[in-house]
This record gives sequence, structure tokens and C-alpha cells, in this order.
Amino acid sequence: MSQPQSQSLPLRRLRVTAVRPVTPRMLRVTLGGPGLDGFVLAGPDQQVKLFFPRPGQAEPVLPVPEPDGDVMRWYGAYAALPETERPWMRSYTLRAHDPAAGTVDIDFFLHGDGEDAGPATRWARSARSGDVLGMFGPSAAFAVPVDPGAGDWTLLYADACALPALATVVAALPPGQRALAYVQVPDAAEEQPLPTAGDLTVRYLRDGDSPAEAVRADTLPGGRPYVWLAGEASAVRGLRRHLVEERGVDRRSVHFTGYWRRRLTQDDAPTPEDLAEARERLSLG
Repeated sequence: MSQPQSQSLPLRRLRVTAVRPVTPRMLRVTLGGPGLDGFVLAGPDQQVKLFFPRPGQAEPVLPVPEPDGDVMRWYGAYAALPETERPWMRSYTLRAHDPAAGTVDIDFFLHGDGEDAGPATRWARSARSGDVLGMFGPSAAFAVPVDPGAGDWTLLYADACALPALATVVAALPPGQRALAYVQVPDAAEEQPLPTAGDLTVRYLRDGDSPAEAVRADTLPGGRPYVWLAGEASAVRGLRRHLVEERGVDRRSVHFTGYWRRRLTQDDAPTPEDLAEARERLSLG
């Protein structure tokens, strides 16, 4: 059953228009539909919530937003749906927007196989043109602006899950801006080109490497850096701790996001470390 678009909440019902592999473990899904009419991508690292249908559903079942656009009331109605009916929700970054085609791209890093795969990976592996997703965002109410040219130079870290977001940040570097990116992927097949006007150096790490140790072993450029970190939560925390406590980087210059947690999903309750990270992000915002 078709569900109306909200005029007051950034809630959209989108259809798959194309699916193609980027690397052996990264799929690019292109989404389009009337919900993208007038859509503008306001900057790099624009995050959204995707809603995946449950087995047997042709599209995700989502509450209809109320006219006042109260997001917390809408989310309460979503959370109140029976678990067997409530769509799975996962966070992703918009990889690209094509205004002429009226589409957005989202890259899915494929985790696990068979029963070990999560709902987003299972959906992406079977996605075909015409399949329907729900998308909430981007929303200025929740976004933290990312300005990769704010420092004398730029330090970046991403693992394979955060690589699509890092690509948007790198693409937004000012011409000639010096940048050093640590990119952690399973193997060379998962490395991707990172087009940019900036003066970018990429150091590749493999799964099992410690990003904090890799940065600790490097001689970093002088001056005040702008830092962007995204990936597995404990790795991001360790790298941020090294930069702030050992390198003396101003914590206000560090944009950090724990994209995922080992052995936990977004359906699991936040850990004390997750809550502490959320409080600090709010205090810096």
C-alpha cells in the first residue's frame, strides 16, 4: 500500500532504480521517487535512517507523520509497532545525489554471510529495481556540520563501513588543502579511488591493525588539524583519545562517530561508552 510523503518531516518512500558493485564487498544502490522532489544535499557526511521491510512485506510499514511534524511523536509511533511488523532501522550516509536524475546513491558494505548477515546486508544482496525503502533525513536538526577545510590540515580515519562517508568528506576538501587519511579495509580489493581537489595522502590499514597505533607511529604535519573519525566505536574512541590526550589536539576540532559496535547492532541497547560518547558529542555541538 502506498504511503504518503510527509511535508513536515524528512520522511521519504523511495524505490530502487539501480544496483551495482563498487568492490567485491561494497554495493551501490540508487534510489529515486517523488519523495526526492526538491531535495538538496547540503554538504558532506549527510546521514539518514533507512527502514527495511520485514519478511513478507512489499515495503516497510511506517506511521503516517502528523501535520505538526513532531519527530519524537512519530518515532514513538514507530517504536510502538509490533516487532514482527516494525521495519528494521539502520544508519547510512548518502554517497551522492544526482539532481537531474532525481536519485541518491547509498553504498552498502556487506557484512557476514547467510544467517550471520544483518537485515541491511540481506536486503542489499537481494535488492532489485522497484524494491521500496523508507528513508528519514538528512535533517538539519540532528546533523553536525562537517567542514574539512576548517584546520591548517585535515586528519581522517574510516573503516570499510565508513568509507562512503569519508569519500564525501574528501571530495569536499578545499583545493590544495593538505589531508592525511587512514583507511582500514579488509584487503586491497576493497580500496577505492578517492577523488579530491585537496592534497591527499592515503595510508591503508588492514583489519586487525590498530588505527591509534598507526597514527602514534607517524609524524604528523604541524599546525592545527581538523579531525574526522568514523568507524567501529571502540577504534574511534581509542584514536580520538590518542589525538586529544597524547597529541594535544583540541577536542572541539575532532568530529567523531562510532558507526557500529562489535557483537552489537543498532537494535541493542547503548553501552555506557555509547552514552558517554553521545553526551560528549552533544556538548561539542
